[in-house]
Amino acid sequence: MSRETTNAGKLGKLQKLSAALMANSGDLPNLQGSITQLATLLGQAQEAAKLQAALMAQKQEASKQLSGFVTEGERLSTVLQLAVKQHFGIRAEKLAEFGLQPFRGRKVVKAAPEPPAVTPPTTPTPPTSPVPPKAPA
Repeated sequence: MSRETTNAGKLGKLQKLSAALMANSGDLPNLQGSITQLATLLGQAQEAAKLQAALMAQKQEASKQLSGFVTEGERLSTVLQLAVKQHFGIRAEKLAEFGLQPFRGRKVVKAAPEPPAVTPPTTPTPPTSPVPPKAPA
């Protein structure tokens, strides 16, 4: 016998039990208060499940909108950064206020001495053994 672990499965079991209790409420007069309480709780649980599903859909929509706004913001930011560079110049230290790196020139790289030229190794020829002369027959 397996135990139900999902809320939807648990609600299904509660609905079945509630329906069976309501159908047999005449035989169970001493449980009438508890049966009514279960029906009320079941209704509240179903409303909460509907609300949760609606909020999940809203959350997904909000996430899509947020992603779109961030993408558009990044595009606009790129354009504005280029405009600031064009206005002040690429070497202006003022660019640091906008989070941009001013161009300060290239670092001088000292030329490394060239390594000596390496001659490719010659492939040794395999030693050949003299062919013995054939004996006359």
